[in-house]
Amino acid sequence: MEIKVPSLGESITEVEIGQWLVKEGDIVSKDQNLVSIESEKATMELPAPAAGGLVRIVKAKGSVVKIGEVIAVIDTEAKAGAVVASAPTTPVETATASQAPRVMPAAERLMAESGVSAGSVNPSGPGGRILKEDVQRAAEAPAKAPVVTPQPPAQPAPAAAATPAKSKGPRAEEIVPMTRMRRTVATRLVEAQQTAALLTTFNEVDLSAVMALRKEYQDAFTAKYGTKLGFMSFFVKASIDALRLYPQVNAEIRGHDIVYHHYHDIGVAVGGGKGLVVPVLRNAERMSFAEIELAITDFGKRAKDNKLTLEELQGGTFTISNGGVYGSMLSTPIVNPPQSGILGMHAIQDRPVAREGQVVIRPMMYLALTYDHRIVDGREGVSFLKRIKDVLENPARLLLEV
Repeated sequence: MEIKVPSLGESITEVEIGQWLVKEGDIVSKDQNLVSIESEKATMELPAPAAGGLVRIVKAKGSVVKIGEVIAVIDTEAKAGAVVASAPTTPVETATASQAPRVMPAAERLMAESGVSAGSVNPSGPGGRILKEDVQRAAEAPAKAPVVTPQPPAQPAPAAAATPAKSKGPRAEEIVPMTRMRRTVATRLVEAQQTAALLTTFNEVDLSAVMALRKEYQDAFTAKYGTKLGFMSFFVKASIDALRLYPQVNAEIRGHDIVYHHYHDIGVAVGGGKGLVVPVLRNAERMSFAEIELAITDFGKRAKDNKLTLEELQGGTFTISNGGVYGSMLSTPIVNPPQSGILGMHAIQDRPVAREGQVVIRPMMYLALTYDHRIVDGREGVSFLKRIKDVLENPARLLLEV
């Protein structure tokens, strides 16, 4: 059975092969993850469509392949200990990684730098993996007769593997190729800066009322729904309230037209295994606090394991980014095209503020709204952020809709 790259969406035409999770000769079960593949939008793992023996790895790590191309071959009749690594009838490109023990990324970089071959290294990692320490020991060992490793006849190794990853000396540099997703993110961010008239406005919010609600209902909420009542659900609800009042922030420019969305697909930035990703809460206006918290918790778990689907990462009419979880006090987030607005949350800090002529200590957060000035006027942008502040400082408005 040929393993082919599946269709990942209309806009995805090619992917980059990441780390193979199995090697030639392994018996794999149905739905066992075989390899990670990276598109311009996400990294995901490709499962085996059937059980059998992995006869051949056709595309090596780092290969760029088209949708529908064969990347491996599985013998569905093979049993454990009886895998026949027979070549398929068509020429294939054998991955050098399948000819040797699995090499961890740090070890691979050090091998490229020091010129140490996999055949001269004694692996000590789990499952026979080559670790960075193994390469260091091999590099420091007395010189021996070189070990000649056969090279595959078809596809050359990826350029990144042939490039020295690190120079030596006190001013050392390390060269790491950008991933396909990071290259796409970079292109889109530059595009946003060049095509949109971006403007950022700031405000601050007193989260005393929100924190009091969380403290009062946290135990009951957790017991009923199996997840904590966080801050993000309040910000999602407050954003939807403000978007209804100022629909320009939920709109987009399409050619010479303005498209107003009468639904609210809210993108929530979360840290993933390959960097920041923005899964989308579809029709968030229909979701309860619990549904929002459960969805965000699920997004966070699956983002770390690169399990998010492309459908979950596409679209969105507005985005919320929480730099506060990393300690950010203030920032100017960049709009995710073709959206017209993004809300930046920041760290909560106790600060002295004036209330009714008295200086009191309150949990304060700076908020930032970056918006496309081509479609959102300054009055709407400032009023939008002020509405979010008012709702969060008086969260009963979320229930009374006033």
